[in-house]
Amino acid sequence: MTSANLSSININRLLPDWPLVIWLIVIALSLGLLNGMEANELVSTFNRGWGYALGEFALILLPSFTLSAVLSRKTVGDASLLAAFTSPVAGAGMICPDTAYAALSPVAGRRKLIVAMGAYSGFKLLFPAGPLIVATGLGATDPSLLIYGLVFLFPVWAAGILWVNFKYKPISSENASPPDIKGDLSALVALFPFGLLFGLLILGWMVDFTSFPAVDFFTTPKGALILSAAFALASIASDKRRECLEEAIRRSALLLFIIGAASAFGAILTTSLDAQNLLPAVDGALGIIGLFTLTAMFKLMQGSSMATFAAISPVTAPIVAASTLPPASAVFAICLGSFIAIFPNDSYYWLVRKDALATSTENKSIKILAGGAILQALFGLLMLLALYISGLI
Repeated sequence: MTSANLSSININRLLPDWPLVIWLIVIALSLGLLNGMEANELVSTFNRGWGYALGEFALILLPSFTLSAVLSRKTVGDASLLAAFTSPVAGAGMICPDTAYAALSPVAGRRKLIVAMGAYSGFKLLFPAGPLIVATGLGATDPSLLIYGLVFLFPVWAAGILWVNFKYKPISSENASPPDIKGDLSALVALFPFGLLFGLLILGWMVDFTSFPAVDFFTTPKGALILSAAFALASIASDKRRECLEEAIRRSALLLFIIGAASAFGAILTTSLDAQNLLPAVDGALGIIGLFTLTAMFKLMQGSSMATFAAISPVTAPIVAASTLPPASAVFAICLGSFIAIFPNDSYYWLVRKDALATSTENKSIKILAGGAILQALFGLLMLLALYISGLI
């Protein structure tokens, strides 16, 4: 047995195999006690942190998972090209690259890896996913996030596509069926709620509806999500609607619990430590690189993209507040850092590995998925730094 294996066994014996949320609670309470917090102060800080922005997250997650549940119950034909083009929108609208890939994979054909990279990119860079979740956690409001997300999306997605096409050649089929136009149309109809969502967001960004409160609400990210989810729910049979809502509640409840624990952890951490010492610099290009690196470290440790967003925002919120970085720069530094990387500790790795890469070896699958995600992250970081230095963000 190698020393590496012995080390791994010793670590596994020393550390309990607990879920992330339990570790967050235990470490948060331990930090508070080690920092000499009195019992009332510890509980009140934990309480305050747990409730931080939880209502806002509920308004994001419930309608998003409702959209996801509805789409998973729709039947579409072979629409590989449409699946590829709509994968970023699905990844963002469902607030979950796993669900978006699972929903689109059956119609993706030979473009499954393109769909995988698209769903992953859309979840990280487009409303109402990565940018909205991170901005909510940071307490930042900037309508330009919607536009910047689109600016980053296509080059970053293209970097991933180039990588997977370079590293992986799918087995060709001489009997491959021609494109199914009927399938394309059915998929287009199924994905219409996402088009409605983006249309409402763009309308709200272009027009000031403050004189019409109801219209103003439904052209904000949370209101547009609710309206799009309601439209999607109305498009399926009435006997399926309750189960879609119950599925959305179950999935939201788990994530809200994780977000609550992560927020409480962040509140106690920032009370116990000087937030300024978590990063070598909080301003300028070095601040962007620092936020990117810190987020990448969280992602490598946790695997889950959503858990990374939930945990990193409360920790970085005071750092960003103390800096002079524009909100959009901070938000996308975190979003891009979360690309690193699609490793086996990420559920998304196994979903794509067992489907699109079923004929590949484990080593090759890691090179394809992790390598593609890392390339996307670094390319996006270079774009962000160029935009920041030139004063465009």
